[in-house]
Amino acid sequence: MPGLPGLVDPSERLRPSFLAAVAEFRADRDFPVPWFVQDVDPEALTGRAGFAAYVARLLGERTEAGVRDGFVPMTTLWWADGERFLGRLAVRHRLTPALERLGGHIGYDVRPGARRRGHATAMLAAALPIARRLGVTSALVMCDRTNTASRRVIEANGGRLLDLTDRKRRYLVPTDPA
Repeated sequence: MPGLPGLVDPSERLRPSFLAAVAEFRADRDFPVPWFVQDVDPEALTGRAGFAAYVARLLGERTEAGVRDGFVPMTTLWWADGERFLGRLAVRHRLTPALERLGGHIGYDVRPGARRRGHATAMLAAALPIARRLGVTSALVMCDRTNTASRRVIEANGGRLLDLTDRKRRYLVPTDPA
């Protein structure tokens, strides 16, 4: 029987479900393949050692020392229900000018087979206190202009529309509960 989903650190124990979710994301014809799926180390998809190294990379990216060139420190967490991987989110510790235009503080993805069940709304709500602890008082969160579901997720978490770009709806979301 499923329990209550929650945020967990990336873990090797979720490997089978994570790999199944990657396959789901790649097979989904309704949405583009998320950035994080394209960023999975190829070795992580084929063997346990590669997956362990991928998990270690994700955990290491939380510090300046573990950040790859062109990236900022970020806390990646997985949304899971027991052994079932349901989604992932990343809280970026700071923004670059590029991330201010396209990316923001928090990004999230729910695996296709788990969508429309409130997971994204709960994930974003759970990420806001993490962003607050990192010193972010208003998180910049964005979605594609045409992504009505994500717009609703952001607005349900207190997001106020900042502006519209050619591609994105950009919101400021308070990280301190009102």
